[in-house]
Amino acid sequence: MPSYEYVKCTDLKQVFDLLSSREQAYPLAGGTDLMVGMRGGKFAAHLLVDLKDLEELKVLREDEKGITVGAAVTLNEIAAYEPILKNIPILAQGAHSVGSYSIRNRGTLAGNICNASPAADTAAPLYCLGASIVIAGTGGQRTVPVEEFFTGPGKTDLNKGELVHSVMVPKPYPQGIGVYIKASRTGSVDLATVGVAVQRWGDKVKIAVGAVAPTPVRALAVEEAVNEKGEKDWARAAKLVHDSISPITDLRGSRDYRYHIAEVLIRRGLEQTMGV
Repeated sequence: MPSYEYVKCTDLKQVFDLLSSREQAYPLAGGTDLMVGMRGGKFAAHLLVDLKDLEELKVLREDEKGITVGAAVTLNEIAAYEPILKNIPILAQGAHSVGSYSIRNRGTLAGNICNASPAADTAAPLYCLGASIVIAGTGGQRTVPVEEFFTGPGKTDLNKGELVHSVMVPKPYPQGIGVYIKASRTGSVDLATVGVAVQRWGDKVKIAVGAVAPTPVRALAVEEAVNEKGEKDWARAAKLVHDSISPITDLRGSRDYRYHIAEVLIRRGLEQTMGV
C-alpha cells in the first residue's frame, strides 16, 4: 500500500481545512471500507483525516425531531441503541447485517453510505424511513434526503471538503413492522447479492432494494399496487419489482438470479409486515 500522511484532528474546522485544501484527503472514522480500498487500489489517499474522536460526531440521541446518528457512531452502537430498537428496528437490522461483529465495532453508518455501494445494508432501511443526510463543510451545513445522496456506484452528493456530519431519521416514526432481508453468498459477512427493506406505515408500505441498480432504489410499482390499488396477493405484487430495478451479472449473482431473488425477498417482506 502506498505511503500516506495521517492527521488526528481536534476539531471540525481542522477537518474541513484539510479536506478542502489537500488533494486526495479522506476522512477516517471506522476505516473498514477505506483501508481495504486503499490496499486494493480503489482509493489513492495521500492524507487520512482522523475524526473518530470528535465528540460532535459521536452523538447518538433521540429528541423531539427524531433520532440523530453522528458520523463516528459505530454500527454496533446503532444496533444496540434502545430508541432505534423500539421505534425503527429496521435500521438496527440493517446495521447488524454489515460484516462481522469486529467490523461493526469499528464501521460507521456514515461510512457505510459514503462508500456508496449499491449493496450497502443500511441504505435500503434509510430509504424506507425517510432519512436525511446532514452534510458539513467550510460553507456550513446542508441537508439532503437519503434518496438524493447516492448519485451512482461509489458516488455521492458530497463535494470536495465536505463530509457526512450525521444521519437524521425524523418523527413521526412508522406505525408497523419493518424488516430488512438480505441474500448473499456466504451469509451476513458478505456483501448483499440482493437486500430488501420493507417498512409498514399504518396501512401503507415502503419498499427499497439494494444491489439491483446503480444506487439503492424504491420499489415504487410494488408500493403503488399495495398502497393505491389494494393488492393483497403478495407474490403478484412482488413481481412488479422488475419495473424498478436493473440488476447486472457479477461474481455475486447473475442478472436473472437477482430479478428472482428481489421478487422472493419482497414477497417475504410483505408477508412479514402486512400479513399473510
